[in-house]
Amino acid sequence: MKIRLYSIDKEGHKIILCSIIVLALLAGGFLLTPLASIGWLKAIFMSGLFVLLFLIIRFFRIPDRDFKLQDNAVVAPADGKVVAIEKIFVDEFLQEERIQISIFMSILNVHANWYPMAGEVVYFNHHHGTFLVANNPKSSTQNERTSIGIKHNGELILMRQIAGYVARRIVSYANVGDKVKQNQRCGFIKFGSRVDVLLPLDYEIKVKLNDKVTATQSVLAEKPIK
Repeated sequence: MKIRLYSIDKEGHKIILCSIIVLALLAGGFLLTPLASIGWLKAIFMSGLFVLLFLIIRFFRIPDRDFKLQDNAVVAPADGKVVAIEKIFVDEFLQEERIQISIFMSILNVHANWYPMAGEVVYFNHHHGTFLVANNPKSSTQNERTSIGIKHNGELILMRQIAGYVARRIVSYANVGDKVKQNQRCGFIKFGSRVDVLLPLDYEIKVKLNDKVTATQSVLAEKPIK
């Protein structure tokens, strides 16, 4: 059985350090109160602090995964559940109908994001917006989000990182002109969110609603061989 290894994403280093300091101060303050003499209450309080720290550290975990490049496929850019597969008109960058596949990331999922295909970043935009719950269909166009356009063998796909009700911090490493690889890290969304991938209509969709997908591993769609 293969042991699953994790590292901590650089986006979490400051937050984890600050959390340790704050939780240590809370623990110290509690131990100076008369309540600390009550054994069961002390055990519950201190255990709660350790559990909270564990959850914060776990949120910023990055799994050790074997990447298998699939030039003809679009792989999942994020861990989570498929909450939408629909045809929509994209009025940003593409200006045409596309198939949108949306992946909702709960607070328990890995929140790093990866490029779903190799190519060149030809478009990038950061949109300020609201913070609707990320599995709300309106979040794709109304929430705080980034849009990344990738050109692959003459075809364009659009990927959106979308902040949710809890997630209000999107980190993107994309810059126009970047040559990117499939499964290369492209960013991080902090504390619950959603990622959309907008594909040409002739791509063959390989997932269904409510499927759980794994970033860099699960194939969302395959481009037709011409």
